[in-house]
Amino acid sequence: MEMTSSERVLSTEEAVACLRAALEGAGVALPSLGIDPVTAATGEPYALVELGRCNVRTAVRLADALRGAAAGGDA
Repeated sequence: MEMTSSERVLSTEEAVACLRAALEGAGVALPSLGIDPVTAATGEPYALVELGRCNVRTAVRLADALRGAAAGGDA
């Protein structure tokens, strides 16, 4: 069964909210995090998540959090 446009956006919104919460838990905020409006309007099963831009300090925090997760520890 094919997903409707509103179902695709809802599942993408849920994914964005989940990602935002996980990033905040790691001390990282991506101000431009959201749903890519172009792919949200297409018939693709899932829209793309737009991570956006961030400053250098945020990029370093994100890299540290990913390294900590890859090492199996808390970042």
